Amino acid sequence: MPVITTRLVMASTALALFVVSSTSALAQKKYDTGATDTEIRIGNIMPYSGPASAYGVIGKTEAAYFKKINAAGGINGRKINFISYDDGYSPPKTVEQARKLVESDEVLFIFNSLGTPPNSAIHKYMNAKKVPQLFVATGATKWNDPKNFPWTMGWQPNYQSESHIYAKYLLKEKPDAKIAILYQNDDYGKDYVKGLKDGLGAKAASMIVAEDSYETTEPSIDSHIVKLKASGANVFFDVTTPKFAAQAIKKIKEIEWKPLHILNNVAASVGSVIQPAGFENSQGIISAAYMKDASDPQWDNDPGMKGFLDFLAKDFPEGNKLDASVIVGYGVSQTLVQVLKQCGDDLTRANIMKQAANLKNYRTEALLPGITIDTSPTDFAPINQLQLMRFKGEKWELFGDVISGDVGG
Repeated sequence: MPVITTRLVMASTALALFVVSSTSALAQKKYDTGATDTEIRIGNIMPYSGPASAYGVIGKTEAAYFKKINAAGGINGRKINFISYDDGYSPPKTVEQARKLVESDEVLFIFNSLGTPPNSAIHKYMNAKKVPQLFVATGATKWNDPKNFPWTMGWQPNYQSESHIYAKYLLKEKPDAKIAILYQNDDYGKDYVKGLKDGLGAKAASMIVAEDSYETTEPSIDSHIVKLKASGANVFFDVTTPKFAAQAIKKIKEIEWKPLHILNNVAASVGSVIQPAGFENSQGIISAAYMKDASDPQWDNDPGMKGFLDFLAKDFPEGNKLDASVIVGYGVSQTLVQVLKQCGDDLTRANIMKQAANLKNYRTEALLPGITIDTSPTDFAPINQLQLMRFKGEKWELFGDVISGDVGG
């Protein structure tokens, strides 16, 4: 009898331990809408049509990358369900698509939706809903505001930081510059202009001799280029998107204006801007970079570039390696995968933001050497560094040091 009692006690103890450990294991798994044991549902909004459709390839790259991740088993055993919609770069359409993703598709969060005006249109909605608006594909400075908008985070260097770097260059290399600015008439364009003026400081008033803006609905910006040439400027600060950047390069050549041409990073793609505008028309243009350029032979033996090219060959053969948007889509996708890995089995929206705000010296395979991704609960600007580059022959050539363009720094 004592033996039987002992065995029963042991069995009961083992059963209790099993129940406790099972309950504990279950307790460790935390999900919000859009996450389960098998799935992570992610929303995305891209301009697959409209004036910024050149950027649509970012969404296509991301879809291909997540398909690759799923084929390898997913993230912590869960497959990514990537739902991407077209908004035509139209803010009212963005609102419609965001509501559909959050309220109908019930995604866990919205990732890397493109454009400053589109993301501005859903900024308050996403924060009111407490749904992450993560790694938005725009460098507007306002995405780094964790106190007032704790559910929104950027990814790329912010536009004001980038403009600060151009200002530093001009003050050093061309202090007598007469600058003409063309910018998109929205928050995106105005952010770059503010950054340049702040970077030039007291000299901005005397150095900037002309400013002109264009609307994304305009078929051509040729008349703006002619107007700015008439100002007598010898520096042209070109704040555009790919379609209009290519037009500007062609028109400058056609009217034989020969300013120092500074082109913002998001319009500096060889494949979607420089090549269509003509290599011969693009010599000497200055821009800034934070990602490696697949057209640059210095990366031929780079393990990160080899990984990117292998991804294109196996998983995204239609991707053009010369299109800078493709490597951007690749790099930001890798960053998201890192965040989701850090989340483990706590796939709540709060933990998504907590982990996104806890990236330390992280590097995707696509970043230039010396540039890292760092965030904190008080700093929602993952990338703060860039390196200047000049177009020569059929590729960009980096020059100078990696520079921090921190706003206020």
